[in-house]
Amino acid sequence: MININTNTTIYRPINQVFDFVSTPENDFQWQFGTLASSRLSREVGVIGSFFRSIGHLMGRRNLSTFELTEYEPGKKYGFKSLSGPLNSHISYTFEMSNGGTKVNISTQVKAVDLSQFNENILEKMIRKQLRENLALLKKVLEAMQISSS
Repeated sequence: MININTNTTIYRPINQVFDFVSTPENDFQWQFGTLASSRLSREVGVIGSFFRSIGHLMGRRNLSTFELTEYEPGKKYGFKSLSGPLNSHISYTFEMSNGGTKVNISTQVKAVDLSQFNENILEKMIRKQLRENLALLKKVLEAMQISSS
């Protein structure tokens, strides 16, 4: 099992960061390798609801379904995979910090088929992708602040 914790501070109000991150349709804007994501029901923020994501992982195109496991507006957002090449649970927490929003990500991942993935390479790739995703999220959200002024 791979466990990774990382964070960043985004200089935007906490509710704006939370709303953006917890909307699956925004994932392609800040998650490298994600081509599209969408809710599978109209429910927003209902634990047990689902969303689907199409993306690339280690050169392979994947379709994965996720179940919402945590949703507390402005505080927590989490989900687990139900299908796809990885068993994963990802949890985001949000807190005010130095005039911005600190986003903490806790990720637990295990390859469904270890013969397809080298765990050390997979961990390095996921760690790198999380850092890049957070940097892009920060850039996208902070640019929205500038363009809306």
